[in-house]
Parts: sequence; C-alpha cells; structure tokens
Amino acid sequence: MWSTASVCMLCILFGILCDVKQAHSQPRSAAKLEADIQKVIDQIHSLSGAKDNTRSFRGPSASIEGLDVSAYYDTLSNLYSVFQPLLKDRFVDDLPRTLVCILSGRQDCGLQAELTKTVSLELGKPLLMFVSSLRSQACDGEPNSYLRTYLRMGESATATLDGFQQTFINILSSLSHSRNLISAVSGLVDAAVTYVTKLIAVLLQVPMDFIKIALQFGLRVPYLNGEETCDQGDLKQLLMWGINHNVSWSFGYSIIDIFLEIFLAPEQCTYPGPECQNPPSVPYQRSASEAKDDTDNNHDILLKCDRSNLARLNETLCAEILAGSRTGHSTSVLTFCQELNSLSPNQVERVWSNTCYVIQALVSPLLSRSHDCSAGHAQPWPAVTPSHPLPRSAPHRVAREASNLKQLACNYNSWLGDKAVDVVLVSLCSDNERKEFVRQVCNNASMMRKLLSDQTNSWLYGYCANSTAELGYMVSQLCDYEQWMGQPSVLVDPPLLEFCMNLDSPKLISLICEHTGFFLMLFSNPENGQFMPNCTNFLLPPPPLPDMGSIITDSCQYSEWHDVMQIPTDVLTHCIRLDHSGFMREVCANKTFLNSLLRNEANAWIENHCNTSFNFPRPEPTQPFNIADWCDYHTWGERQVDDSVVGLCWHHDQFAFQRNVCCKAPVLEKMLQDPQNKWLTSACADIDEIEDKAVLPQVCKYSDWTRPIIVDMTELALCAEIDPLNFTSKVCTNDIVLQNLLANQDNTWLLQHCANYSNPEVSPDEDEGQAEGPTGFSSAEQCQYSSWSISLPDAALLALCWEHDQTNFVSSICPNAGLLFMLSREPSSTWVGSMCTTYTNYTTTTTNNNSTTAEPNYCLARSLVNRFNWTCSADLNSACQPGASQNMALQTMVRCWVESLRSRVEDLMTPPVATMLEQAVSTTLVFLLALEEAQNTSLHVTENIRLAVLASVVRYLERENNFDKKRVLLQCFGVVLTSLMQTARDATSDEFFVIKEYFNIPLSSLGSVLSAAHITTVRLILQYYNRNKNRLQLPDKYLSTMVSVLFQKHLVKDGSLFPELAPLLAAATPADIHALPSLQNNINVRETINRNLVHMTLDQRLAFGLWYSKVMTPSNITRGHQSLIRDTGNLIAYLPFHNFQHLSPAQLLDGLDVLQRNTLTSLKKEFIAHSIMGTYRNLTAQDFIRLGNLACLADSEDLLAYKNAEVVRVIRDIAMNCTREGLSLPSHLISSLLLNSTELKDPSSLSPAQLAEVAHLLPSLGVPFLEDLTPSQLHAVLPVLHSVSFSPAQASIIVDKLSSSYTLAAPGRLQELGSLVAGMKTEVLLTLTSDRLLSSLPAMAQRTPGLSPPQANAISTKLWGFPKVVSWLDDVEPLLYWTPLLSVLPRTPLLVKNITTAATKSWNTQQAKAIFREVLDTKPNLIDKDFLSLGTLGQGVSCKVLQARLRAGSSPSSVRRILTFLKQQPGPLHTSLKKCVIEELYQFEFFSKLLKDLGAEIALSMPVSTIKKFPTDLMEDLRKMIIQDPHQFLLLSRTKQELLVDKMAQRLGMYTGVFTEEEFRSLGIMATFVVDEVFIHLDRSFFIHNLDFLQRLCYSSRKMDVVARILQEPAVFGPVNNWNQTTLSQVDRFLFFLPDKKLQEISRALMTVGRIEKLFMSQHQWERGSVGSQCSDMDERRKLFERQQFVLQFFLGFLKINHNSPTPMVPTCEILHTTAPSAWTSSSLTSMSSSAFSNCLELMGHDPFLATYQHRQVLKKVKQMYGPVSSFSQSLISQLGGIALELSLEELSSLRLTERRTIAAMGAVSSWNSRQLAALFGTVLNSTKQSPSQLDSSTLVAMGHIVCGAKTTEINFFNAVEFSKAVLWLGQLRLSCSEEQLQALVELLSHSLAFGSMSAWESDVFIEIGVLAAGLPDMAMSALVKEQIEGITPMAISAIPSDKFAVVFHQTQISMFSYEQAAAVTEEQLSALSDVQRTALAMVLTPWEDRPVDFRGRSLGRALSHSPLCLILGLLMLLIVLPCPELICPGT
Repeated sequence: MWSTASVCMLCILFGILCDVKQAHSQPRSAAKLEADIQKVIDQIHSLSGAKDNTRSFRGPSASIEGLDVSAYYDTLSNLYSVFQPLLKDRFVDDLPRTLVCILSGRQDCGLQAELTKTVSLELGKPLLMFVSSLRSQACDGEPNSYLRTYLRMGESATATLDGFQQTFINILSSLSHSRNLISAVSGLVDAAVTYVTKLIAVLLQVPMDFIKIALQFGLRVPYLNGEETCDQGDLKQLLMWGINHNVSWSFGYSIIDIFLEIFLAPEQCTYPGPECQNPPSVPYQRSASEAKDDTDNNHDILLKCDRSNLARLNETLCAEILAGSRTGHSTSVLTFCQELNSLSPNQVERVWSNTCYVIQALVSPLLSRSHDCSAGHAQPWPAVTPSHPLPRSAPHRVAREASNLKQLACNYNSWLGDKAVDVVLVSLCSDNERKEFVRQVCNNASMMRKLLSDQTNSWLYGYCANSTAELGYMVSQLCDYEQWMGQPSVLVDPPLLEFCMNLDSPKLISLICEHTGFFLMLFSNPENGQFMPNCTNFLLPPPPLPDMGSIITDSCQYSEWHDVMQIPTDVLTHCIRLDHSGFMREVCANKTFLNSLLRNEANAWIENHCNTSFNFPRPEPTQPFNIADWCDYHTWGERQVDDSVVGLCWHHDQFAFQRNVCCKAPVLEKMLQDPQNKWLTSACADIDEIEDKAVLPQVCKYSDWTRPIIVDMTELALCAEIDPLNFTSKVCTNDIVLQNLLANQDNTWLLQHCANYSNPEVSPDEDEGQAEGPTGFSSAEQCQYSSWSISLPDAALLALCWEHDQTNFVSSICPNAGLLFMLSREPSSTWVGSMCTTYTNYTTTTTNNNSTTAEPNYCLARSLVNRFNWTCSADLNSACQPGASQNMALQTMVRCWVESLRSRVEDLMTPPVATMLEQAVSTTLVFLLALEEAQNTSLHVTENIRLAVLASVVRYLERENNFDKKRVLLQCFGVVLTSLMQTARDATSDEFFVIKEYFNIPLSSLGSVLSAAHITTVRLILQYYNRNKNRLQLPDKYLSTMVSVLFQKHLVKDGSLFPELAPLLAAATPADIHALPSLQNNINVRETINRNLVHMTLDQRLAFGLWYSKVMTPSNITRGHQSLIRDTGNLIAYLPFHNFQHLSPAQLLDGLDVLQRNTLTSLKKEFIAHSIMGTYRNLTAQDFIRLGNLACLADSEDLLAYKNAEVVRVIRDIAMNCTREGLSLPSHLISSLLLNSTELKDPSSLSPAQLAEVAHLLPSLGVPFLEDLTPSQLHAVLPVLHSVSFSPAQASIIVDKLSSSYTLAAPGRLQELGSLVAGMKTEVLLTLTSDRLLSSLPAMAQRTPGLSPPQANAISTKLWGFPKVVSWLDDVEPLLYWTPLLSVLPRTPLLVKNITTAATKSWNTQQAKAIFREVLDTKPNLIDKDFLSLGTLGQGVSCKVLQARLRAGSSPSSVRRILTFLKQQPGPLHTSLKKCVIEELYQFEFFSKLLKDLGAEIALSMPVSTIKKFPTDLMEDLRKMIIQDPHQFLLLSRTKQELLVDKMAQRLGMYTGVFTEEEFRSLGIMATFVVDEVFIHLDRSFFIHNLDFLQRLCYSSRKMDVVARILQEPAVFGPVNNWNQTTLSQVDRFLFFLPDKKLQEISRALMTVGRIEKLFMSQHQWERGSVGSQCSDMDERRKLFERQQFVLQFFLGFLKINHNSPTPMVPTCEILHTTAPSAWTSSSLTSMSSSAFSNCLELMGHDPFLATYQHRQVLKKVKQMYGPVSSFSQSLISQLGGIALELSLEELSSLRLTERRTIAAMGAVSSWNSRQLAALFGTVLNSTKQSPSQLDSSTLVAMGHIVCGAKTTEINFFNAVEFSKAVLWLGQLRLSCSEEQLQALVELLSHSLAFGSMSAWESDVFIEIGVLAAGLPDMAMSALVKEQIEGITPMAISAIPSDKFAVVFHQTQISMFSYEQAAAVTEEQLSALSDVQRTALAMVLTPWEDRPVDFRGRSLGRALSHSPLCLILGLLMLLIVLPCPELICPGT
C-alpha cells in the first residue's frame, strides 16, 4: 500500500488548488514580498527538520516518519500566495539565470533563488516518496525498475495486453470498407497531424535549445587539432556533429522501428523454417575498440554526473547565440547562455553535476532497482535485448548499475569457494574494477574455469582477450588441445573455440587441418561450423601407400572387437603394420584386452611383440591414406589426371567415381582421351554391378538410421530397390527406424511400401472406402487433431494424417500457432512448419454442409493493409508466416500505416516544423544511445538507424563542398562509419559512396585521414580500389602516399592486410618498403610480392630484396635446401649481394630458371657464372642452354675447358649471341671461340648466310678482313650490315667496294647503307640531286655514327642553296642544327611568312635568334598578342622582349606559362637568356614560388650567391629538380658543382654524424660532390651493399682517394692482400682508385688477363655513359688512365721486378679493344702480328693517351708494313690519326690527301705544330689541285686545324661565303692560329656577302663563329656592347692573346661577362690585367661576398681566405673549361 505521507501530500496539493483565496493575489510591496518569501523558506525548513542552508542535490532522505498535515497545508498556501506576484515580476524569464546560479553553488543568487532551491529540495521529497511507494509495490520479488515492471510482460500483463491487442484488431477488422469513411478518417487524421505537429514544434523549440546545449556540453565532439589528428568519435558524437553542422538526419522511420522493437517486441519463432533465423551461437563480447574505451579515463559517458571533460562554451549553441549569429531563439535561452558565460569552468562542471544529480533523483525510481526489492538475479527486460544475438544457452550480460563501487562485494578470494558466483556481480566488478578484475580473474586459470562453467559468463572470453591480461598464459591454460582430444565426448563450446582461434590461430588451424580426428571432434558441434578454417595451404603431401586408410578404417576398429578369440591373424598383422600406435595404445596397453587375445594360442606372438615395441618404439608411419586427397573429382574436368590415380579412385571409391565420372559425360570424355583409361568404357557401362558392390555399404547405412537424422528420399528408394530383403527387415519391422525416417515428409511412401511387404494379399490399388486408406488407415478415427495439443502424435500417425487427410490437416494444424510451435520442437515433426509455410491454399470445413470450399490463405497484416488500401513496402511474409505473433502483425501494420502517412505528413508540415521535429528525433536517439551505454543493454538503436545514418552522410558528402568538414567526418568518425557499414555483410550503394569519398581526399590531407582509419575501413578502401582502379585513375603521388600510410601505420598492426595491398605495391617507395613489418616468413606475403615484382621498378625490387634479407641471413642461406631459390621465388634474386654471395653452386644451378627471369645486376650475373662454371666441370648442353648469356660472364678458362667437348657448339652459339646483343666478352674468349674458326681464314669463301651470321663481328675482324671481301658478298648482306657500327675507315672500305659494282646514287640506295653512310665520300654526296638527298636524309641522320662534319656541311649547304628549302623543312630538319647560319639568313623572310611551320622545328640558338629578329621586324604584333606561338623559336628571343613579356603579365600564372614555354625548347638555352630570366624574375615578390617552375637548366644558372640564401624548403625544391634532371648539374663547372652541393648540404643539415643512405640517395648525382669531411662518414653498410650503384656516380680525384681508403677499412673489405675473386668483382672499377703501392699488394693469381679486361671494360662502359661522359676533365682522365696503365703493365709482367718475372704477353687486336692501346708498351704493340697490328691501326691512331714515343714506334712498324709514306693509301692515311704527328715535313708533303675524309682525318689532330700545319695545308692544295679561293665549305670543314697552316695572304684568298658556311664547325675547335691568322679569318666573315660589318653583328653571329671571335681587331673588340659580348663563347675568351685581352676589355665590359666566360680567363690573361679589371672579373666569379674573392680552386670544408696573396693564388688555379665536343653544343 502507499504510505500515509504520500496520500496526505496529494490531498494537500489538491486542496490548495481548489481553495485559492482572493487575498493571495493582492499586490504587495517589495519588502513585504521578501519577508513573505523568507517566512515560506523558514516554514519549509521547519517541515523538513533542517534549519541550515547546506543541502545537497544528490536526492531525498530515505523516509519521513511523521507528517503534520496542517503545517503542510499552511506552508503550501503561503508558497502559492508568494509565487503569484513573483510570476508577474519576470520570475519565469529569470528562472534560467536563477537555476544556473543555484546549480553552480554560488551563495549570492538572491532570495528568489533561495526559495526556488528550498522548494526543489524540501518539497520534492514527498513526491519522490510517492513514486518510490509505487515502485515498491511493483517488486513482487523481481528486483527491476518501476518502469520495467509495468512494461514487463508477466503472465497477467501478457493476457491483458493480448486481450487489448485482440480487441484492437477486431475493431480494425470490423471497420467498414466504405471509401467515404476511410476518406473522412484520413481527413481527420490529416487535420490532427497538422495541428499536433505545429503544437509540438512550438512546445519543443525552447526545450530543444536547452537540450542541444546540454548535449553539446556533455558530448565533446571530436575535432582536428593543430597536429591534424583527432580522437575517434562514437555514434552519439557523430549524431551530435551532424546536428551542429546541419546534417539532415532522417530518422523518422528509424525511431518508429526502435519503439516497435521495444514495445512490440516480436516473440521467439514458434515455427521452424528458413524464415526463422536462429540466433548465431556467439556470446556477447565487446570489441577491442569498446574495450579500449572502457579503459579510457576520458571516455565521455553522457549520463555520468562527475565529469571533468565537458566541452567549452564556445563549442556549443551558446556561442552563436551570444555572438548574435543565430536568430529565433527565446529570451530564456539567451539568459541561460549569458549566465553560463559568466561562470568559470569549474562552476560549469558544478552546474552539470548538480543538474545530473537532480535528473537522476527524478528518473531513478523509473529506471533503477528499488532498495525495498530483494536482491536477486535480475531478469532482462524482454523488449530490451543485447546488441548481439545470444544463444539460448548463453544469456546476455545482465543490466546493472553501481553508484558506489565500495559498496560492492568484489571479494575475488571468496569466488573460488563451492558457492556459485552471482553473474551480476561478476559483470559489475568487471566494469568498475577493470584492472583488478583482469589481475584476479583473467590471469587466474582456476577462477576462469569456474566462472566459465556458467555459460552466462561466456562473455569473459572476449573481455579478457581484449584486456591487458597475459594472453600467453590464458592460451596455455584454456586452449589445451591435448585435453580436448583426450575428452572427445565433451563438446568444445563456440566461445572457447573462438577465443583460441583469435589468440592462437596458427597452431589451432594447423591442428584442425592436419588431424582429421581433431577436426571431427571440434565440428561435431554444429555451432562451431562458423570457425571452420580454409585448409588450402595446409595440404600435406600424398602418402606413398594409397590403400592404408580404408584397411585401418574397416579392420582396426578395436572397440568393435567383441569376440577377440575370432579375430584372424591377418587382421592383427595389418593393424600392427598400419596402425602401430593405435594397436599399442588400445591393445598392448590394455592388459585385459591383451589377455583375452592371448587365450588363443595362435596369438602368443603378440605378447612378445608388445614387449619389444615398448622397449624399442618404432617410428610412426606416414599419414593414413585419405581417398579424398587423391580423388578430387571436381577438378578432373579441368586438368590432366594420371591414369594410376584414375585406377586408384576406381578401386577404392567406386560409388563416388561412378557418380562423378561415369555419370558426367564431359569428365568421362576427358578421361578417355588417355589411351590408358579405355577400360573405363566397359567399367562405366556396367552400372548395375557397381551399384550392387558399392552402393549398398555406402548408402544403405541401416545402423545410422536408428538415430534421428534426415535421410534423403532417393537414397531410401535406391536401397528399397536393390536390397529389398534387408530393407524390409531393418526398416519396415523397426518402429524406431521407421519413425526417424518419416521425419522427412517426402518419405511417407514408406508406409505404403512397408504395408505391401507386410500384407502381400492387399493390393496397392484396392480402395476400401473414402475414410480408409489402402492399409486400412481411417483418418476420421485416428486423426483427432483437437487432442494433439494435449498429446502430440507420433511420426507415423502424423505422416499418415498428412498423406490421407491433407485438407483437414492444413485447416486444423496451420492456423493453430500453439500446436504448430509444439510440433516444430520435435525433430520428427519439424517438417510441418515448413509445409504450412509453403502451402498456399488450405481448405476449411463449413458447419452448414459436408462440402469443402477453397479460400485464400488468411493473413491478418496483409488483410488489414489491403482493407485500408495502404501502399506498403514492408515485407509482409514474416508477419504472414504460420505461428507469427500478434506483435509482429501489429509491427507490420504500424510500419505500413506510417509509410502511407509519410508523403501526406511531409506535405502537411512546414519546413520549420519539419526541422524542429527532425532535431527532436535526432536528440532522442542520442539519449537512447546514452541509455544503452549506461544500462549496458540494447534498445536496437544502432541496427535501426544504420542505413539512415549512412544515407544522411552520403547526402551530406554529395552536397558539401568544404573539404575541411568532410575531412572531420572521414577522419574523426571513420571508425563508427565503418562499424555501421559492417553491420550487414551486403554492402549498399551508400556504403560504397562513403568509401569512394576517401579517393577524393586532397593529397595534402590524405596521410592524416588514412592514418586515422580503422583497419576494416582500410580493407574496404582497398577492396573498392581493386575493383575500380581502372576507373579511378589515381595519380602516382596519391597512390604513393596511400601506400606509405598503409605500410607504416596499418600493416604494422595487421599483416593479413598485405595480400589486399598487392595492386598498390608498384606505387610503394623504397623507403616505404624498407619500413615494412617483419612478414618475411608469411608465405602469402612472399607469394604476393613474387607475383607483383614484375610490375615494379628496379629500385622497388631491390628494396624488397633488402627487406627480405633480414630473414635470409648468410647462415640461413647456407643451411637452406638445394631448392631454396625455387622455394623462395623471385624475391631471392634481389637480395643484397652481401647475402646473395652465400648461395651455393648447387642452389644456383637448381634455381637458375627463377634467377634468369628476373633482373640481375652484373655483379650477381658474374657471381652466378663463376660459381657454377667454377664448380661443375661436366655441365651438359642443357645446362648451358639454361645458363644462356650468363655463361659469357664466366672465366674464359672455365669455358674453354669445353673446347674439345660436344657442348662447344652450344657455348659458341651463346658467345655469338652475347656479342650480337652488345655484351663485351674477354678477348681470349672471342678469339678462341669466334674469330679463330677455319671458315674465317678465307673471307672470300664465306657464303652470304655465313657472312650474315658473323656480321656483328666484322668490326672486330678489322680492315684486312673487309678488304678481302668481294662486292657481291657485301651486297648480299647489306641489309644486315646497315645496322652494324663500323669505324669511318671500315665503312669507307665497304662503301668503296659496293660503289665499284653498284650505283649508290640510284633511288633508295642511300637508305640501304644505314650506318655505312659514314663511309660515303663527300665528293659523291655533292654530286647527288636534291631529290636523292631529301629522300635519304631522314634515314641517314638516324644512324649512329651519323654523318661526318664535311658530309653534313656538304648536304646542308647544297639543300639550303635552293629557295624551295623552306617547303622542305620536314625533310631537312635532321640537319637543321648543323646548317650554317649564313645559309639560313637569306631564307628568314620566307620562314617568317610560314611561321607556323618554322615554329615547330629544331633550330639551333643562333638560327632561332636570326629568325626571331626577322619576326620582330616584320610581325611585332605576333609577339605582343601570341608570344607563346613562337614555339621552338623561343630560344632566340632577346632579353629585352622577354623582360617586356614578363612584366606585361606579371601574375604568377602568366610567368609560369612563359617558363613552361622556355623549358620546352628543343636545345639548351643560351647563357645570356637564362641570366636574363633570373635577373628579371628576381625582382618579383613571388620569385621564391617560381623555383619549381624554372626547371633545372634555368635554376642552376643562378649565381651561388643567390642559391646560398635559399631557405630549407627552396633548397629542397632545387634538390628535387636536380635529381629529376641530373644532366644539367653535370654540365656545370666543377667549382660551381662543389659550391652548390656544399651550400645544399649545409642547409639540409648533413654536416653532422653519419652520412646516411637516406641523405646520400636524397642528393642523387650530387652525393659525391659533398665535402670530403662529410663523404668520409658515409654509412659503411650502405657502401658495401650498394657498390654497383656507387660505381655509376662521378668522383673527383680527391673523392677517388677517399673511396680507396674506405675500401681498405676492416669493416669493408680489409687489406687488399686479403681480397678474393668475389671482392674484386664487387670493387670492380673502384680498383683503379687505389694507389700504386696498394695495387701491388693484390694477389697476382687473382689479376688474370680476363679480370684486367673486365676492369677496363667496366671503366669504358662508365665513361661512355651519361655520367662518365660529363664527369671528368682531361687532367682527371689522364690520372685515372695512368692508374689503369699501371695495373695492366704490372700484373701482365711488363714492369719486371726481377728476372723471374713472367714474359710479357703480346696483345691481340681483340684485347686492345677491351683495354686500350696506350695501356700497353710500345714494344708489345710492335710485337703484334701483322694482321692484328693492321686490324688495330685505326684504334691506335685515335687513342688520345698514346704517348709520343709510342707514336714513333708504331709509325715505324707502319712504314715497315706499308712502305714509304708517299705510297700510303687514302684508307691507311685515315687510320693514322695521331700517329701521323711523327711524320717529317717531307713525309707530310708527300702524302696524297685527295679525299675530304682523308683530309678530315688529318685535320682532326689538334697537336700539329705550325710547320706541320703549313706542310699539310700545302699538301691539301697540291693533292686536290685547288687554289685557296677554290676551297669550298665542306673542304674547309674537313681541313679543321689545318686551316691554321694557311698563310695570311692565302687566307685572304679564301672564298668569304664558303668560309662563313664552314665557321660553324671551325669555331668549335681550339685553333692554334696566330693572331694575324685569326684576324684575317675574321675579316673574311665581315665580308658584305657574309655577315657584314663587325659593328652590326648580333649575338647570333658571335655564337656561330665561336673561337674565331678572338680574332676581332682591337678597335672592334673594345667597342663591343653587352648583347655582342653575351655571344662570345668561353673558348673564344680564352683564345684572346693576353696582352690584347688587357687592352681591349674595359672593366665595365668585363663586368658584363657571364660566370662561364669569366671562368675561361687564363692565367696569362689574368696576369696582364690591372687591379680594376681584376676586381671586375672577381665580382663576376664571386658575387656572393661583395668583395673580390675568387673561390675557384677552393678547398672545400676549410675557411675562406681573403688576403691578396690568396686571391692571386686562387686565380692562378682556375679550372680549365674544356670545349664542348664536336657536333654537340656549338651554341653554348
């Protein structure tokens, strides 16, 4: 009963409201009002017995013993009278301020606040007591909350509610079908909805603002901090974030579904069938993330009062309200916010805490357990189920609360007693004492076992697994697999199996897949099926004995050996042999069993056997044979099956064989394709015999049918047909078997079948009446359906009633939900439920007559939906299933009703109303989620709003353009979004859209967003990418960033992610690959890498190799099997050589195929060849074929050891192929295998086929061999010869022979020559017509070597002599770069007219300047309007015009377009243009932002003074540019290179510590230019492992010395005397860096001829490469050559130490090609055979390092062989080269220089003295019979240096025009002409028909004439202006005589020099300068210090000296700038 106090309180309140006195409403003064208020306060205090003002908000006292009704009445009357004036005096408006003040704990809130506080605290107690009394009445022994009590469906409540629901349904069913009525009701509903929604919107406006503010305080929404990271938000925070950011949450349907789930929860399925999904047997456990949240002290629990992490005020709605940016709020909300704004953070927390306690006090009677209720096991609220479905055997964790943990009895010691532990207590302690709980429970196996004995505690598995418990200890104690196998009768529960699978999966999966017994034991529990692993990777090799398993299975069943006396001896021996361990365990160890066997005297031997076996245990046999491993029939149709396997499966698995092979035509046909399987034709034809022998034991398993199992009808029918006797006796006469089989409704025919066999006199066709069946069964008598609810029928009766009385069966059973439910619980009658589900029509018997009528299947929900004409998308099938509850039907009806109202309601609601209701719904859901969290129960919120949340998020992402907001959504809520997507397996389009959004993330934010993503999100991202990568088309940088994050963040956490990363591996950087976690031993990871290596760059492959080397250590390699390489796969080919070198020859030979298909370094190739060839001496032809080109890298001695063997032909073919592919082979190998064959002894006898085969060897065979070939032979193989690279002398011989018999001028002949065009006489080319030249020019210009300078000049000048040449630009373009400027100048007007075409051709700089000048004169508007249309002419633009264009469009975008235009020019930009660009751009404020757009060429032209000021970011940009275009860096002078790298290293912080690999690689080509102090600290590990990479770089002389010291360090290779063959292979060309003294310490045995040749070839290869060709100057090359020469001569015995030194070898021509003629002594050269000497004469003549004494000896040998000089042929003269320097003047005069190619050979020599030049010039005139005036341009070009042999008077007779056309080539030579000669030559250029007056020359002329500019007269040179000086080449500067240089150049002119021009000033020129001139020069060279200091020759790393002496010394050490090679860069 209710308490007296509660009743009295209600009566008093009612009396006051009814007895309101008028006097109370009279106005009163303020003083009087305050006095009245104080009086009321005192009265209230006196009532409660508390006179002090210190009261708490934490709730009322427990009880009130007495109550003075009169005092209460007076107090409440006075209170009412006081409140009336207060209400008129803004009391309500100030109430928010008052409440905030009270709740903050302030004492200065005023008297009204004190009254409010007193009333709330004191008078609220009786009301709470009243509610408590109601709650105590609801206990009834069940300790649940008051609200739950009234919502709990107890027996009486259920009956009442069922009755109400039934009444409601009856009313709905009886409603009229009148459309008018429905329309009227709809109208009434519409009106009601409109009014109600508007009213709700008005009422909710203010409360919603308050609630929103409260939620914003309590739920701190994640945000991005300064580090661009954020905490992960949960679903509540996501919803709040959406509310704050105007996300349109559409939760209308969702909240209805939630309430329906709560208040109309569907009952458990009462019928079996697929529609009733039984809950999965997975215990409730929280995820790892949830577990983490529990341990997080900062986890925001909304319904928690003690909070210290509230959000700030500016993160709430109050910030907008106070800022005035929000309108429409009420005054009370503004007041509330203003008051909150005045509080400190501590006071705000106090407001929250006190408000929370007040709310708790109000709602706790409704939601918490009554103190008056007895403690017991609280049962869950039926409508509130766990968030994860639970098995019936494992109830979910019970909702609980703990206001104070100290009051709990978490006494863990007492839990180990005999008394059961309260499951609620366990759950409570786990949540509130997590750390102690883990220590006392999770880490205590005994405790865990006891608690887990109660299935309710199965959640402990997940709890402990996700905690900080010692997982290894838990696994060892709980996952005791041996104990599991020892107790097979004890089923392993799914929770335990899942626990072990998660924590010990490798071991558990291995046991499952490898042990069949263990597998069967685990999965005999059907609930464990979900954990069945994929055993594909655990397949064991097939056993050698394929017939053991069946014998063991059939014979060795010891438990069935009942009569042991009758066991035959052969069975015993079989079991001992095949199942030894089982026999020992079951027989020998069982004394009782053994003694029984020994009773039979024939078994006496068993005792001895057992005794012996115990003493000497035998090893276990191999795994028993499993027929399924061999007979995998499903794959036979797709692969070739061995005939022995076919026979095996036929003998041991006939029934399955017959079904899967004989009965499947495609498989059978494939098997019959093998002749060995023809027997199958007859075998498969005799199916009856197969059935008789195989079907019976495998299908008719009568013993199994005694158990309640479902047996297929077809199997029963088969057994009944082929085994009628046994079937009748074992089925029909066995009621148990018959009843079990009738559980399948398809088997009802058994009744008739068994009746026929048991009563044969009754005919099956006989009809004994309507009521009785053929067996005498009477449905009317026996099918008493009404009694079945009391006593269920047996299976037979049920089947008979269904068979013979279907109409009544369906009408009586299917509508009866209770009966249907009881039947579904019996295994033999489960079929009834599914039958009722699928049975669409059933009949009902009418009461008026005996007839039956058919009606449609009645469904309440469908009927009502149809009745009200609702359009419903809900699934009605579940509500229409037999046995469906009324709740389910009502749920469906409500959903359909709401759906039908939706469109109408949306039309009725205004936007403000809709917005308000949407916010209210969203807020409600937040509270429901908070309630779920607080009560640890599920209100089905998440599963009901999942799709709505995703859909809303997708709409927001589509609409929002601000990525910062999108980023917060993806980064801070990615985990919760992923969890929503993972709720269901079937991904929706919304889920895909969310994942797709990750691919729209800007690159700058990609890293941080992906780093925060959950691993599941990452998997979805990868899956989406893998399916859509072709459509996404992501840039490489995006993919690289993506891979970097995945590698470094996620792969470390979850290695199983790797296979899904496969498509992205090619985007990984080497640094990312190095950072991969240790997954090397994971087979899937390794195979994934192996498959994808082919798509990667070499750097990526090497990075993977380095990563894999961490487990492939030398010791592991040496211990590895022979098949190690094949087992490992492609990865092993990319191991660092330090690891790779430990592979044994056997491993290499076995894995050769794997190695061959990968890209191997030359070092690894050589190692493989040396290792295999050096170990095996009997390799077969097949072995050599497998080796392929690798054999060419073996030692010549190892290969030549097979010279007399049969495999020599294979070796010869391989060597031939190597040479054909351009591989350099040792000379001895070439000469022995290829060149010394007998057929090559007589060249003229070679057939065309033979000659074509050795065509690529013809250059090696040399001139003598070519001279012996006939023209017909050469013509036959011309298609092959045209691609072979011949020397000019060799090409001339071939062409001369061909021209003697064939007309080369015929159409198409020139194209056929290919590279042989170099041997074409210039004289012949001049005779060809323009048509022939034009048609042949493209083909000729593409060949290497191409046209010689005389040839190019002859062709270009001839073609440009035709006016039509402007229309031939496409044809003449290959020679445009080499076309003289004078030939182009007359055509510039025509070219400008066709400017569109001209702007696309590859002009040189001077040509482009001339054409641009014409454009400027004739089409100035084109430059102003469309400057970029100039195309390739941009390189000729003047600085003045370029400055104007840059200033005209000074925006960054406009400037970038011009810079892009300049970077696209076909040739190098002139120095003056680059300087102009830099000086102009430097004036812009945004210059620093343009650095990336400059390009390496322009950027590197900046002075070091500018570069050194770069901040780190700009220096980083410059570094990246140089890495991308290293060629431009190599073109810089050595001084500028070192200065630039020095500044870069300083800025990037590389001057301290170890010079790491990362730093080294970041510098790229610049890495070797750092100062020595940095380079010496290079990481030695990197040095050793990357020698092949380091050898490709450029080294100065100082760096070579540093490298030599590093090589000899003990940590690297140690002393050179300890080096071996492998060391030499690794050191390679670095060996030449060693000093001579150290070189002598190398073992002579190692330095074989072959080794020396390889060293030379390696150096030559580097020198010909892009780095080597630009790296060293002549002095450094000469120094390195001297080291090479010493190596060769010392180790080959030329430098004799004593008389015992070996005799020096005589070189062959082949070895001179692989080394160098100059490396050999002159005596060795002259000792060569005549043929070898003649063959290599051209090579000797062109060797730049051949010394004078060597020239002299070689020339002597030449004269001996070829006679006097006057008899030298043109071919011989062209081969002499530098050897001709030793000819006397008379001999030079006797030469016959009749051809231009011969003249060119002599003119190319630069070392002639003036007398020799004069003699040669005279010889040319005499030989050609021409006067100086008759010399044409091609002859002058051919003369080269010989031009300086002409006298001044002779020069004056030169044809000025012809000479001007030749100056393009002559100007590039460092001519040794005198000052007078140069001046005479310049005078020719100033001719009116040439370039005209010198004063009018533009920079293009100075660029064209090159070094000849040094010949300008003094007056002309002193008058040069800036534009003219810019055109003077550095070589011309250095060629000016020193006295002239000092006179003609004023300091102002010197200051106009470029850095390159100033650096070219020679020491003699410098010494002649005045101090002022030197200062000007120094300022050009060293502008960065603003003082005359020259850093050229600076010793890097030391302090700079500024004294005059140091200045002079520095200037004296100027670098000598070499001229650009011919035909490469004439314009620079």
